[in-house]
Amino acid sequence: MQQRNKRKLGAEVEQLVKDYLTCHNYTILEMNYRCRQGEVDIIAKEEEYYVFIEVKYRSSSKYGSPQEAVGIAKQKRISHAALYYMYSHGLPDTTPVRFDVAAVTPGRIHYITNAFSFVY
Repeated sequence: MQQRNKRKLGAEVEQLVKDYLTCHNYTILEMNYRCRQGEVDIIAKEEEYYVFIEVKYRSSSKYGSPQEAVGIAKQKRISHAALYYMYSHGLPDTTPVRFDVAAVTPGRIHYITNAFSFVY
């Protein structure tokens, strides 16, 4: 039962971020993109950039801020999934890419542009 509530909350938070991005002129390409290399919560385009977005939610600061949960291992998985996405969609190596984090707490979205670079 607890797991279902977490999934539902996660979907609601991702929808909130999707709406935020749409209002800020992003075009949503994929939600919950998964491949063997990893997973990306949202893939979007902003102008010429392909933007790979990690959504993190915390109901309180008891365990740190949401953005602190996007450590090097998570960045590596997102980077590998992004590379696979680019490859599988025929995007050239010169494609402008960015990694953003949507750090969500109750009543607030803290959107971090260029939160990290490719991690190999």
